[in-house]
Amino acid sequence: MRRLTGAGAAASMVRDPAFSPGRKTDTPQRYPSKLATSRIDILKQLLEQNPSSAFARYGLAMEYLKAGDLENAMREFTAVLATDPAYSAAYFHGGQTLEKLGRLDQARDLYRQGVTQTQDAHARAELQAALDILGD
Repeated sequence: MRRLTGAGAAASMVRDPAFSPGRKTDTPQRYPSKLATSRIDILKQLLEQNPSSAFARYGLAMEYLKAGDLENAMREFTAVLATDPAYSAAYFHGGQTLEKLGRLDQARDLYRQGVTQTQDAHARAELQAALDILGD
């Protein structure tokens, strides 16, 4: 911090932007936490505490998807839908995952299920659009 003199003295002290706390630097963290846990591990721990949490399970599916683990992502999307058949995002992202896996017929089936199960008109329209793109 530096002190202002003259007209700015009333402001007392101002932070120098070069030393702002949230500033990103190219230097690595000096003391990495030994307790650093991956998001996947955290979500698995949450599911151990509450296996029926569709929200945590959906989050786990999305983390697997980001990591490129499509089979595990699909397993989790399926588990989400087993506990909450109205979870429209699981139909959409599950269908996209099946497309990436090359299982187009299964993707179509999942999109169709989503169209019939989803109450939200916007989500239903997105599922129908995904189905239309694949063709019936």
